[in-house]
Amino acid sequence: MSRLTREAAGPYAPPAAARELTAVSADGARLHVEVHGAVDDPAAPAVVLAHGWTCSTAFWAAQIRDLAAGHRVVVYDQRGHGRSPASPACSTDALADDLEAVLAATLAPGEKAVLVGHSMGGMTLMAASGRAGFRAHAAAVLLCSTGSSRLVDESLVLPMRAGRARTWLTKKVLGSRAPLGPVTPLARRILRYGTMGSGAAPAMVEACARIVHACPRQVRHSWSKVLDLLDLDHAVRELHVPTAVVVGTADRLTPAVHARSLVAALPNCVGSTELPGIGHMTPIEAPDLVTARIRDLVATYAVIKEGA
Repeated sequence: MSRLTREAAGPYAPPAAARELTAVSADGARLHVEVHGAVDDPAAPAVVLAHGWTCSTAFWAAQIRDLAAGHRVVVYDQRGHGRSPASPACSTDALADDLEAVLAATLAPGEKAVLVGHSMGGMTLMAASGRAGFRAHAAAVLLCSTGSSRLVDESLVLPMRAGRARTWLTKKVLGSRAPLGPVTPLARRILRYGTMGSGAAPAMVEACARIVHACPRQVRHSWSKVLDLLDLDHAVRELHVPTAVVVGTADRLTPAVHARSLVAALPNCVGSTELPGIGHMTPIEAPDLVTARIRDLVATYAVIKEGA
């Protein structure tokens, strides 16, 4: 785990895992995986959390702490993020491969879990929607602050009128190779503007800044190119499991237009929530509300393992 992530303190400090393991993806990429909570309770429903671009398992600290009692909570670092080594293969297929590897490594054959994805983590779930491993293990899905296409075109990070100039500049900003450097007051203000709502508490901004700044710049750049070309509209239509959607109304990276498009396209949408004044980092900015949606899905759709 990076130095910056370890230094985070308070309610957003990453909790210690009950178990750590390595999942190996289809191309040999190694993924750091953590299992929290009731790992020895066969009756405990499973929840799998997939983080977004430039984040890590630390992003889910609030959800892990809340759900650990009575749930098995699986989190993993996307390739190149956190403690998962970087890989030259950066694609939506790689994201889907990695998720399948994590599910196979942490769930029993046929065991169902509620799968939750934030931002690129949501895109991971979409990319895997047609995979046998996904369908074997997905009881329900929660998509947080994500989209399936036109991410750069619809981004509101730059306060400009929509058009070619904004799209070009947004691509340059999001795809920058520049190092983020230490977490300074200026860095926190920039990150808060781009990724969070104006009401985000200082502790939330600090937690996000430390996580994002810990992401290697080459990893940040490589995955930005995947997001720039993202087109998973077809995959949304393959997401047949019960799926709920959450977005913040102040989200500049994946504005609510994306959530509304997902709701319209999903074959089995079971709820849509727009959080007033909340930005892109919904699990950190509105932890109780996001966790409540997860609990709702678990209560309605979770399937206990046979023999529990």
